[in-house]
Formats: sequence, structure tokens, C-alpha cells
Amino acid sequence: MKVTNTLTASGPVPVPDEPHARVLEALYDVIDPELGINIVDLGLVYALRVDDGVAEVEMTMTTPACPLSSYFDAEIARAVREAVSEVHAVEVMLTFQPPWDPEMMSGVAKHALGWD
Repeated sequence: MKVTNTLTASGPVPVPDEPHARVLEALYDVIDPELGINIVDLGLVYALRVDDGVAEVEMTMTTPACPLSSYFDAEIARAVREAVSEVHAVEVMLTFQPPWDPEMMSGVAKHALGWD
């Protein structure tokens, strides 16, 4: 069974799937080292799918020139594997469509950056 969850600037769209919810929760532990805010609240995670022990995370960067993609690959895999025993593989797909925009950040991120 494939479960898809689309994330928005206002937060995740809830999906009643236990491994899926724990994978999403694990992504809140992945912190952007430059901004000190998690990737979900920054609006970098566009989609999350969990299917037969594989977690697929579709995400973007704040700019196409951001040098952190390999860092995020490793940190996402680490966080998800530590939090969700049912997940045996983590795939991170990078996209720039749509391009990231500061409006994609949650209120929590905007407040942390003093943008409110």
C-alpha cells in the first residue's frame, strides 16, 4: 500500500499511517545547519511516500546552488532509520519545481527567523 503525504507551508496534511507519521516526525529532526531550523518547517520537503519499507522524500533546497544536498541525503537517511524500524531504505529526490520561496516556511520558521 502506497501512502502519500503532501506538505504545505501551513504544515503536513495528516495521513493515518503509523510508519508514515513516524517518518514525517523524524524529518523534523533534520536541521538545516545554516539556518538552524528543521527542513519541514523551512518548507523544503514537498512530498513523502512510504511503501513496503522504503521512504521516499521529495525535497528542494533554498537555492539551486545550495551545497547541502549530500548533507541532507545522509541526515534524512540517518534520522528516518533511527526513528522507524520498518523502513529499510530511504530515497531522497531533489527537485526545484516549484522553486522554493520563503512563503513556504511555516509560522514557526518565520518566527525563528524574525520574519513575523
